[in-house]
Amino acid sequence: MKRKLLYQSIGLTASTLALGILSACGGGAGTSLDVADGGIRGTGSSVGPVSGFGSVFVNGVKFDTDSLGGSVGGDDGLAAESRLQTGMVLEVQGEWFTDGTGEASGLTYDDTLRGEILIIQPWDIITKTAVIEILGRTVHIDGQTVIKGKAVVDLANGDFVRISGWRLPNGEFRASYLGLRSSSNLDDFDDFNEVELEGDISSINTSDETFNIGSQVIFYGGAEFTGLVREDLAVGVSVEVEGNLVGGVLQSNEIERDDFRRYTLDDEGDIEFVGPVSSAYNSSNETFTINGLTVRVTPETEFDDALSGPEQLVPGLLVQVEGDFESDGTITAEEIELREADSEVEAARTSEIDYSSSQLRIGGVLVQVSPLTIITDDDDETRLTLGDLQTSLELKVEGVDRFDNDGSGYLEALVIERGDDAADGEYELTGRITEMVDDRIRVLGLDVFTTTDTEFDDISKSELQALVDSGQQPVVEVEYQFNGARFEIQEIELDEDDDD
Repeated sequence: MKRKLLYQSIGLTASTLALGILSACGGGAGTSLDVADGGIRGTGSSVGPVSGFGSVFVNGVKFDTDSLGGSVGGDDGLAAESRLQTGMVLEVQGEWFTDGTGEASGLTYDDTLRGEILIIQPWDIITKTAVIEILGRTVHIDGQTVIKGKAVVDLANGDFVRISGWRLPNGEFRASYLGLRSSSNLDDFDDFNEVELEGDISSINTSDETFNIGSQVIFYGGAEFTGLVREDLAVGVSVEVEGNLVGGVLQSNEIERDDFRRYTLDDEGDIEFVGPVSSAYNSSNETFTINGLTVRVTPETEFDDALSGPEQLVPGLLVQVEGDFESDGTITAEEIELREADSEVEAARTSEIDYSSSQLRIGGVLVQVSPLTIITDDDDETRLTLGDLQTSLELKVEGVDRFDNDGSGYLEALVIERGDDAADGEYELTGRITEMVDDRIRVLGLDVFTTTDTEFDDISKSELQALVDSGQQPVVEVEYQFNGARFEIQEIELDEDDDD
């Protein structure tokens, strides 16, 4: 049962992206899902993983791109909208509206890293994680990473890839997208600047015009500078470098500051973006940082129901922020939403798909699909649609637990994986207890029942009841089955992150 969720398995300090392929849109009756409505009306830039096409979907908004004639800005070889892939972090300039639609006036794409990989940790089928290295930079792959060109289990040393994602607080990276270079897509890669690296300068030698980012030596003598001049180069300065490897040294052709390259900074504009929190919320100045941006929280800032308040904004937590640029370069947050999986269910589909509301039940748990949901086969390369879940195969869902004050709720899906094996009637879930009365325990909005055969692991039933009665909502892992009339618990234990 000890299967870690995405945020646990890459070693973050809090609870991937959420990314998604467009499988369905909108919320359903009887839910409070708000993710597909585009949030506030805004004019400015929306930065996040591409989650679908037929226009471009970013941050749950369908942006009409007809006026752009299929063009994409950037210098990494991807000049056409048709060459973009699900999971790539894209900047959309334009307007977005409260009905979930928008009008794009520009698209800009920029790789995070590009080069040959070294496998540090092969794909683990239990934790759904892998770790690779590119030019000395550590990159985490998880179940929300979109991988193109190979199955994740087939990645090998020397594969040349592009990475789109985010820098973590410790300087490592989390991949939203990984795409392999092959003979069929060479035109999508930049010949002039074959490799790309970003990070903080760790040392510099002005006499021979070199500096280091970690273990990688960069020669900057012939580089073109954008957004800074060579005199700005110093230890601790964060830069993006593009060029070519010659004898192990990165001969840079272009150097620019990396923190803000994805953002159109306009103090008269709005912004929405996704990323992992860099520095925690500071109550003294009511700010936190993310993606190199300082975000201010006010009493008017709205938090979705998975976040109780700004104190939960700790390093590593993946969130979506919507707000306004201010003249001092900060952002005033109007809305903050969780984009990190905190619950899961692994079971058979137990209801027909409601296409009108994009809902289905898996193991009895109500699952809400949105424009942010990834639906994939278990090879993590094939992207599926909602209709592909009309199957007897086992399904796994990782998402955000959405529950109301009355204890009802649903699981907002970030990732749905269709397995290869037929469902066997044995179900598992991880979620927060919102109600416990006698033999009935409510988790993820589902009532599951203890019996005389239920095994309590690491905690007794009375101890669990005491936690709930004290006002806590402990996270539990549950193995259960359907007996024809109700769902009965075979084994229950505290989730390993809730053991204390």
